[in-house]
Amino acid sequence: MGKEIEEIKEKNVSKSQKTFSQKIVQGGFWIFSLKIVRKILSLIRLVIIGRILAPSDFGLMGIALLTMAAIETFSQTGYQEALIQKKTEVLDYLNTVWTVLIFRGLFIFIIMYFSAPYVAYFFRTSDIQPIIQVLGFITFIQAFSNIGLIFFHKELEFNKIFIYHFLGTFANFVFAVVAAIVLRSVWALVIGLFAEKIVSLIASYLIHPYRPRLDMNIKKAKELFGFGRWILGSSVLVFIGEHIDDIFVGKVLNAKALGFYQMGYRISNMLETEISQVISSVTFPGYAKIQDKQTRLQRTYFRIIKLIVTFSMPIAIGIVLLAPEFTVIFLGQKWVPMIPVMQLVAIAGFIKSIVSTGSPLFKGSGHPNYEFYMQLIRGIIIMFVIYPMIRMMGISGAALGVVFSIMGMVAIWYHLSKKIIGASGFQYLNIFCPPLFGSLLMAGSIYIIKLYWNPIGLPLIFAIMEFVLIVLLSIIIYFGAMVFLKKYYSNYDLLGEFRFLYESLTKR
Repeated sequence: MGKEIEEIKEKNVSKSQKTFSQKIVQGGFWIFSLKIVRKILSLIRLVIIGRILAPSDFGLMGIALLTMAAIETFSQTGYQEALIQKKTEVLDYLNTVWTVLIFRGLFIFIIMYFSAPYVAYFFRTSDIQPIIQVLGFITFIQAFSNIGLIFFHKELEFNKIFIYHFLGTFANFVFAVVAAIVLRSVWALVIGLFAEKIVSLIASYLIHPYRPRLDMNIKKAKELFGFGRWILGSSVLVFIGEHIDDIFVGKVLNAKALGFYQMGYRISNMLETEISQVISSVTFPGYAKIQDKQTRLQRTYFRIIKLIVTFSMPIAIGIVLLAPEFTVIFLGQKWVPMIPVMQLVAIAGFIKSIVSTGSPLFKGSGHPNYEFYMQLIRGIIIMFVIYPMIRMMGISGAALGVVFSIMGMVAIWYHLSKKIIGASGFQYLNIFCPPLFGSLLMAGSIYIIKLYWNPIGLPLIFAIMEFVLIVLLSIIIYFGAMVFLKKYYSNYDLLGEFRFLYESLTKR
């Protein structure tokens, strides 16, 4: 073990001397590539399985995943985030963290196994009990993953993370699709998830040399929890903000309604939320490295926000306008009730993509309590509005409640992020003008195109071709407007940004 630790230390010291920006760009490239690949596979899987399985099957799986997410959230340690944020050597902490995670996995399995009958009773469906119990076992298996992967995050080696997650995602895709064709039941989704976790577990030990062992050091565990307790608090509030709507939809309505709701939510958030998650994955360790350099922190943070707004705003508007065509063409008429959910959640996703930039900034700069405050506001709002909104408007009311809760986060995000980076309100406002102009121009174009050239009603292959063509034309119009605006907003030089990205990616 001693020789192994020394080898890891030498590798960490001898990394190629790339600049911080280049590491961020290269790391972002790999994470973004991973997200794109995962989302493409996920979308293809949803389209295939969505035509085979019923909405109620997705609702059952949604309830099981919701149960797993609840127990995982309320047992969150925050140790992994604490290791990433820690500027000193972390090798001595790894075995303790790995041991804690295994005991946590066992705890989750036991709780899920014995709580499954009560969850089934709460949601009035006995079919969910064995699914929850199997997912609990899957969580326990996942806990044995190699803790050494933490070094890939600390050193921004996201090419290794790409390999790790891609293997699991591909396994999920293959096994879920085959099982859906053969079984035609919700168990196809369970089998896909099980395959993903098994393959990921094996891959974690193949791509990193660290070999953890059981070892509990109470002193080190308490030290890490000083940072991790805020992660726990934020995670609980994130769960409330992101899943309380699922709970109420499943309870007040039914599993079929939850299937519609979750499918619409998942598809509409697929791109814009993933963009923000990609950037957060890379920038959290990046911010930790420059947390004591405010000027550099401000410059980096505003560059990140511009990147997110530039892509998220047109995506949100595009989803709002093209949700009916996408649903009918790719999923079929049986999924039409989810269209309003897609449109409302797209708006919520755009707002969330902006305020979510605060999370890695707060944690990376040593203020995880700020993230807690932001999520607290969101949780309070959603708890107050979700039930009456569902009663009044069904699943559309649930989606509108999500919009209200995320809007409540904006004031907290703005005040606290401005405090950390020392920026002015005008600097924030100036970020949104060019993407707003380009997005409105794009929206007008889509509206006009749909009046004279709507793909709904055409044979499937022609409908798909016309839908793709509309999307491509929208992209060209938007980016053409952004390039045109460069003469009026020099800080929005998209071509210059693309040159920077290319040079950073190709520099060794």
